[in-house]
Amino acid sequence: MEKQGSSEMEIIPSESHSYIKLLKVNREHLVTHVRNTQCLLDNLLQNDYFSAEDVEIVCACPTQPDKVRKILDLVQSKGEEVSEFFLYVLQRLADAYVDLRPWLSEISFSPSQLIQSKAVVNTDPVSRYSQKLRQQLGRDSKFILCYAQKEELLLEEMYTDTIVELVDFGNESLGSLGSLACLLDPSTGVLNEHGETIFVFGDAGVGKSMLLQRLQSLWAAGQLDAELRFFFHFRCRTFSCFKESASLCLRDLLFKHYCYPEQDPEEVFAFLLRFPHTALFTFDGLDELHSDFDLSREPDTSSPWEPAHPLVLLANLLSGKLLKGARKLLTARTGVEIPRHLLWKKVLLRGFSPSHLRAYAGKMFPERAVRQRLLDQLEANANLFSLCAAPLFCWIIFRCFQHFYDAFDGSPQLPDRTVTLTDVFLLVTEVHLNRTQPTSLVQRNTRSQTETFRAGRGTLRSLGQVAHWGMERSFFVFSQEEVQASEVQEGDLKLGFLRAVPELGLGGDEQSYEFFHLTLQAFFAAFFLVVDDTVGTRELLRFFQEWAPHGEAAAASCYPRFLPSQCLGGRGPAGEDPFKNKDHFHFTNLFLCGLLSKGKQKLLRHLVPAAALRRKRRALWACLFASLRSHLKSLPRVQSGSFSQVQAMPTFLWMLRCIYETQSEKVGQLAARGICANYLKLTFCNACSADCSALSFVLHHFPKRLALDLDNNNLNDYGVRELKPCFSRLTVIRLSVNQITDSGVKVLCEELPKYKILTFLGLYNNQITDVGARYVARILDECTGLTHLKLGKNKITSEGGKCLALAVKNSKSIFEVGMWGNQIGDEGAMAFAEALRNHPSLTNLSLAFNGISTEGGRSLARALQQNASLRIFWLTKNELDDEVAESLAEMLKVNQTLKHLWLIQNQITAKGIAQLADALQKNTGIMEICLNGNLIKPEEAKVFEGEKRIVCF
Repeated sequence: MEKQGSSEMEIIPSESHSYIKLLKVNREHLVTHVRNTQCLLDNLLQNDYFSAEDVEIVCACPTQPDKVRKILDLVQSKGEEVSEFFLYVLQRLADAYVDLRPWLSEISFSPSQLIQSKAVVNTDPVSRYSQKLRQQLGRDSKFILCYAQKEELLLEEMYTDTIVELVDFGNESLGSLGSLACLLDPSTGVLNEHGETIFVFGDAGVGKSMLLQRLQSLWAAGQLDAELRFFFHFRCRTFSCFKESASLCLRDLLFKHYCYPEQDPEEVFAFLLRFPHTALFTFDGLDELHSDFDLSREPDTSSPWEPAHPLVLLANLLSGKLLKGARKLLTARTGVEIPRHLLWKKVLLRGFSPSHLRAYAGKMFPERAVRQRLLDQLEANANLFSLCAAPLFCWIIFRCFQHFYDAFDGSPQLPDRTVTLTDVFLLVTEVHLNRTQPTSLVQRNTRSQTETFRAGRGTLRSLGQVAHWGMERSFFVFSQEEVQASEVQEGDLKLGFLRAVPELGLGGDEQSYEFFHLTLQAFFAAFFLVVDDTVGTRELLRFFQEWAPHGEAAAASCYPRFLPSQCLGGRGPAGEDPFKNKDHFHFTNLFLCGLLSKGKQKLLRHLVPAAALRRKRRALWACLFASLRSHLKSLPRVQSGSFSQVQAMPTFLWMLRCIYETQSEKVGQLAARGICANYLKLTFCNACSADCSALSFVLHHFPKRLALDLDNNNLNDYGVRELKPCFSRLTVIRLSVNQITDSGVKVLCEELPKYKILTFLGLYNNQITDVGARYVARILDECTGLTHLKLGKNKITSEGGKCLALAVKNSKSIFEVGMWGNQIGDEGAMAFAEALRNHPSLTNLSLAFNGISTEGGRSLARALQQNASLRIFWLTKNELDDEVAESLAEMLKVNQTLKHLWLIQNQITAKGIAQLADALQKNTGIMEICLNGNLIKPEEAKVFEGEKRIVCF
C-alpha cells in the first residue's frame, strides 16, 4: 500500500500543489508512521486551524491510528492551507517524526511564505526530554568545581586543552585528537567496528573528568553530533553506594536516578530502545568502582524492563547486552584495561604540553607581569614544572602561587628547593585552614605553619579518619552517617576538602559526600595514620602489602574485591583484580613517606608524641627497604653479555616515588645499594616526566655504570632534563617512544659529552627534527665509544641526514645506525653513501622508509663497492627501481662481506631481480636478498626458485 501511494504521488503534477490530494494518496503511510498526535494537535490548535471541539473529537478516538485518521479527515476537510500547514509541522519537527524523514525528503515539500510565518512549537515528549537533558547538563557543566566552595570558575573561561592521543590496543600513538567532537567521529581512530566503548585513560589528575565536563557542555550547547539526542552521565563510584538488595530496571536507572521526563516517559523510553544510537553514556572512573556485591551469582540481563542490581545494569550496558548500539565513553586511570571486544576507540590523556601550560597560566593570571614571574619560577624549579604537566597539580600549584602573591603584597617567591607532592598538599591544607580565620582589612594572617596545623589538628584528624576508613574498603563516597561517625563538623565541610556528591537519588534522600580528588583522600588517610596515637605499626604499613607479588598480596589482603572482570567479558579467575590498579593505596604510601620524612619532623613533633613518631619512622623505613629488596629479587633476570638485566614493573616506580618523597640522600643511597643489576628495563611502565626525578634521585648514588631502558613511556623533554644527575652513570640510554623533541635532545647533547661513557642511544619514534639531528651528530662526534644509535621514525629530512652521515663517517666506533621512517631522501642517502665508503666499524644500517629513489640508491650501491664492514643493510619501503637493482648487482660482484640486503616494498621488477640473481653467481658471502612486495608476479618469481638466497614472497 505504501509503495502504491508513493508511485501515485510521483505522477501528481508539481504545479497543482494539491496538498489535500497528497495526503489522500499517502494516507496509510502517514497512519502507519505518525506516532505523536499530541504535537500535531497542539500546533493546529495554536494556529486556529483546529478548534477545541476538533481536539476533543480526535482525543475521543480509542487508538493512535484512529486518531491519525481523524486528524487527516479534519485537515483535508478544512482545505489546502491547513493541509499544507500539517505537512509543514511534520517537516519542521523532523525529530518528532523521524520515521517520516525519507518520505518528506522524497516529496521535496516547500512551504509558502504564509505557512512559514506560522509558529510551530515542539511538544514532542522525546524532544522535550532531550531539551531538559541539555538544560541540566548545561547547568551542571557551567562551573568548574574547586577546593574552596567560596568561588566558582566558569568552565568556558578556564578550560584548557591537553594532549589527547588516539592509541591502538598496545597504546601506540595513532596521532593527536583534533577536537573533542572527533571522539565520536567514525572515520578516525576506530580499533574495532563492533565495539561500542570509547575508553579514555590517563594518570590521576590528568583531566579525565574535566574532559567529560567539557564534552557535556558541548553537547548541551548543540556542538556535538546532531544525531545524539540523549546524554547520560554517571560516575562509577556512585554505583558502589547501592546496597546488595537494591534492584531496579534500566528505565528507573535512567529516569528516577538521573533525569525524569516531564511527559510520556513510556514514549521516551520506547524511542530510546528503538534508536539506541541516539544516546551517549559516559561513565567516569571505572577504577573507582568497588563493591562487595558478587556479580558472579547474578545472571546477565538483556531485558530493559527486568529489575536487576544496578551493577548488573552497568555491566550489561558496557557489554552491549543492554541498549546495543548506544555509544559509551568510559574513563579510568592508567593501568586499567577492558576487554578488546568492547573497545571502539582508545584515547590517552597526557596532560599539558608547554604551550597548554602557558595558555592555562594566561587564564589563571591575566596580568602579564605576574604570569611571567610564575613561569620563570617554574622554569627554575624542574620538579614543579614536571608536576604541572598534570592539570590537577598545575591548578594546585597555581593556587599556592596565588596565595603567596596575595599574602606577601604581590611579591611571591616559590621555594627554591625541591618541592614534593607532600609539600604541595601541606601548603594547600594550610591555605584552606587559614581561610577559616577572621580577616582584617589592615592586618594579614601571621600564623606560622606549625600554629595553623596545631589549631586545625582536630579537623584534619576527623577528615583523615573518614579518608582512611574509605581507603581500607576502597570506598570513595561516604554517607551522612559515616561522615558523622568520624566527628566531622559542619564547619569542617566548609573547608572544601569534602564535598557533597553532585548526583542525587543514588543513595536515597540522605546526603552523600566525597573528597575533591582521590589524591586528596590519600593525603588525609596518610595524615591520619601519622597523627593518630592509636595507629600501630601493622595498621601504618597495611597498604604496603599492595607492593607484594599478586599471590602474596591476595593471601595477606583483607580488602573487598573489585568489580569482577567477568562483567566486562574478561576471563580472569574468580577473586582476581581485573584492573590491577591500586593507585589510591600507592598514593597513601607516598604521602606516608613524605609526612614521615626528616624534613617534616619540625612540623609533626607538635602534632604527634615524639616516641610514637620515632616508632613509626623506624617501621616505615624498615618496610620500605625490605619491600624494595624483595621486589627486585623477585623480578625476572636475563644475562646479556656484561649486563645483568632486570625487567622492572610499575610497582618499582612507586617505590622510587616514595623514596624520592623523603628527600633524604641517605635513603637514596640505601635504595641504590639494593639494586643488584646493572641493566634496568622500565619499558611500558607508564612512567612520566616526574618519575625521572625519582629515578635520578636513586640512580646517581649507584656505584657502578648502568644501562637504563625507558622505552615506551611518557617522559617528554622535562623527563630528559630530570635525568641529568644520573647521566654520569649511564652507558646505555633508551628513550624511544617518549614524545621527546629537539629541546630534550639538546639536554642530552649538553650533558652526555661531559662523561663520554655512552655506548647506546635509543631515540626511536619521538619528535626530533633536523635541529635535534645536529645535536645527535655532536653527541656522536664527542662520545667516541658510542656503538648503537636508534633514530627511526622521527622527522629528520635531508639536512639532518647529512649532519648525521658526516658524524657516522668520522666515527671509528659506531656499529649500528637505525634511521627507519625518516625523510632523508636522495640527498641524505648520498651523504650516507660517503659515510659508508671505507668505514671501519659500521655493521648494521637501516635507511628504510626514507623516500630514497634512483639517484640515492645508486650512490649507496657504488659506495658499498668500497666497504668491508657492513653486514646488514635495510632499504625497505623506498622508491628503488631496476636501475638501482642493476647498481646493486654490480656491487655484489665486488662486495663479499655484506650478509643481508633487504629491498622489501620497492619498485623493482623481474628484470631487476634477474640482474641481482646473476650477480649472486659471483658472490658467496651474501646470505639473503629480501624482495617481498616489489613489482613481480608469482609466475615471474618461479624463475628464481633455484636461487634460495632470493626471497620474493
